[in-house]
Parts: sequence; structure tokens; C-alpha cells
Amino acid sequence: MRRSRGAELGRARVAALITSAAVAVSGCSGGGQGGAGGPGKPAARAPGVHSWTGSPCDLLAGAPLTRGFAVGSTTDSADPDAREDIGENGARPRYRQTGCLADLTGPDGTLWRLSTTAAVYEDVGPAHHAYRVKEDLDRAHGRGTERVHDAAYAKPADDQGRPGRTLLLWNGDLLLSVSAYAPYGSKEHEVRDGLGAIVENTARLMEDELRDGDAPSPTPS
Repeated sequence: MRRSRGAELGRARVAALITSAAVAVSGCSGGGQGGAGGPGKPAARAPGVHSWTGSPCDLLAGAPLTRGFAVGSTTDSADPDAREDIGENGARPRYRQTGCLADLTGPDGTLWRLSTTAAVYEDVGPAHHAYRVKEDLDRAHGRGTERVHDAAYAKPADDQGRPGRTLLLWNGDLLLSVSAYAPYGSKEHEVRDGLGAIVENTARLMEDELRDGDAPSPTPS
């Protein structure tokens, strides 16, 4: 009984730390009330042109993902070869994919997990089509999609009992997916705010770092 109560108190303490971290990051990352996305939400951006990188994990080292969390070991999964996607009307648009798998240390020393995958298409239309297809499939399967803004949505995720959250973002020629997972034994309602802060700030950071500032901004189709 004493051990069980101690575990409950420990989980409550972690939940409080995560909540305070999420509130802090929403205020310092441009997601305040004046932003287009609302509190803690990435603002909708005009479509831009993005570049593929062979070192995606380096993009996570530029700024803290959220207060109290530190990035640990990382693994790049960058594929320089162009892949083909099934587009509209039988078209086979091409894209290149890059991603990063990272360990995160939480405020109390617990181990979290982060995974990012970015597909950079050769054109805007196919990237938008791929985003719509994924969103339609998630809705059709009742996966609890939650709109973040007009070109991004989030959904619950699970990794062998670890509660998680996935955010999918479309912007111009970029289709970006970010997933975060809490420690084993975590309760979803206790870690929800922390997971939300991690995926939303990681998506914002990755999109910013992959954007080619010298390229013109295309119009989405």
C-alpha cells in the first residue's frame, strides 16, 4: 500500500512538472494568444520550399524542445534516394525522406522517445495530396484526430504500452510527422500536455530548419 501510494505521488509530481513545462514553452515559443494557432499551437505558415538533409538529428540541437527535457542519444535515418509516391490520377510524384530517432530525458530523469520523419517532395501538390490522404485514413479509422491548425493535426499514439502523440504537418513541399512517447507505465492524461509541447515544438523547429530561406514560396494547389 505504501509503495503504491508512493508511485501515485511520483506520477502526480511528474505530471505537475510537465504541465508547468508545457505552459512555459507555449509562452516563449511564439504560441501565445496573439499567434494564429492559439496558445501553444504552431501558427499557420505560408507554404515554402524545403531542403533535404542527411543529418536531421542536428536540427534538434539548436534549441530546447521544451523546458526540463534534454535530448540524449540520436540516430539519423536519412535516405538520399528519391522515392515514388502514388499521387492523383495515376501520377507518381517523387520525394526524399529524412528522419531522426532521439532519446529524451524528462524533468525527473525518466526516458522519453522522439521520432521525426520529413518527406520533401519535388512539388507542392503531391505533398498536399499525401497529407489529405493520411488525414482521411486516420479519420476513417477513428484515430481521434485533433486539428492543430489548417495544415496540421494530432492524434494519440502508442508504443508497446507507452502513451504517445503524433503530429502531422503539411507546408508547401514538406510533409512532416513527429511522434513522442512517454515512459513505460505513464498515464495518458498525466503526460498529454508534455507530449503536446514536445511534438508541436519539434514540428515547428524542424519546419523552420528545413526551410530554404532563399527559395520563392510556391502557391499550394
